[in-house]
Amino acid sequence: MSLPFADYLALTQLYADYARSCDAADWDGWCEFFTDDCIYKLIPRENHERGLPLATLYFESKGMLKDRAYAIRETLFHDPYYQRHVIGVPRILRVQGETLHCEANYAVFRTKLSQVTQVFNVGRYLDTVIRTASGLKFASKLCIYDSEMIPNSIIYPI
Repeated sequence: MSLPFADYLALTQLYADYARSCDAADWDGWCEFFTDDCIYKLIPRENHERGLPLATLYFESKGMLKDRAYAIRETLFHDPYYQRHVIGVPRILRVQGETLHCEANYAVFRTKLSQVTQVFNVGRYLDTVIRTASGLKFASKLCIYDSEMIPNSIIYPI
C-alpha cells in the first residue's frame, strides 16, 4: 500500500521513537505514544491465531498504561535489566482516512547486569495508528510474540 513519503517517514519515526522510549526506560514517555482510549496487548502467537482472548499483558486505556508505568517505577521489585528493541520497517496493511493499519517485526534483547545479552522476546506488532493534533499515535498495539514460553516474567513493555 502506498503512502505519501512524509507520512511514511512520520510512521517510521514513530516506531523509532517508541523503541528509544522503551530502551531508555522512559515509561511516562512510553504512555504518550498512545491515544487515551488505546488498547495494548502482549499476546502469544498461538492465542492470537486461534482467536483466544488470553493475553500476557492487556491494557485498555492510557490510564492503565500510566498505572503500569507507575508500578514499574515504584512498586515492582525485580532483577533490573536493560532492553534493546530492533524494529523492522513498518508495512502498511491498509489506510482508512486518518487511520493506518500496519505491522512491523520486532526483536527485544535483554541484558542483565553481569550477564550475557539474550534474545528476550521476538514477534510482530499489529498496530492501528491514527493522526492526532499532536502527531501519530497508537490507538491499538498488539505485540504478538512467537514463542509459547516467556522467560520468568515480563516487567517492561515490549
